[in-house]
Amino acid sequence: MGARFFLGVELMFETVLVVEDDRMIGEAVCAALKDAGVTTQWARSGWEATGILSQERFDLVLLDLGLPGRDGMSVLRGLRADGSDTPVIILTARDGLEDRLAGLDAGADDYVLKPFHMSELLARMRAVLRRRPGAASAAARTLTNGELTLDTETKIVTIERDGEKRQAALSRREYDLLEALLTRPGAILSRAALEERVYSDGELPESNAIEFIIHGLRKKLGASAIGNVRGLGWMVQRPRAS
Repeated sequence: MGARFFLGVELMFETVLVVEDDRMIGEAVCAALKDAGVTTQWARSGWEATGILSQERFDLVLLDLGLPGRDGMSVLRGLRADGSDTPVIILTARDGLEDRLAGLDAGADDYVLKPFHMSELLARMRAVLRRRPGAASAAARTLTNGELTLDTETKIVTIERDGEKRQAALSRREYDLLEALLTRPGAILSRAALEERVYSDGELPESNAIEFIIHGLRKKLGASAIGNVRGLGWMVQRPRAS
């Protein structure tokens, strides 16, 4: 099986159980993950999820709380009572602090509120798996669009172009800016969005600071590595279809 990508990010999991009774949400999440090459099962009730989990093991479970038959909290408690350490992310519209704490206390690894964007959900999934023992593989710590691969631990970027491969070290602000772009290849990020990622609270960047950082990155990565959409912002290209 080849590398699996979603929004330009190389995935670090192969099997996901989606437990969700809302047809629109369930279909959207399953379709997005299947498009990325992830084997996905969809359970529409708590009892169906319990049955599946008793027979199969998954890299991660996405669990709604308001399920018919058996609610998500019972499913989670039962999973942990059986000794399973499968990562679980709760998906729910319940935004009360007590609900979130109850889910985490019951053994959830994270909590994502509806409505959510798939890029946010994917980032949470990757973060949960990175925190698991033995999960810090190369795939877990890289962002890539096929041409540029950024190692989020070493801060080194690998450039693969025209059959040649080389590496470049980045400054802190160059790294922060490239990380923001590679998190969403193909998406145009405005000056304000990039300033928010690159500069800490209280820092006041000069008017041309982002252009200066991008100029430095282009010298290291190649002039075509970061594109500009006039009046809108900057982007890196999406991964090419294999």
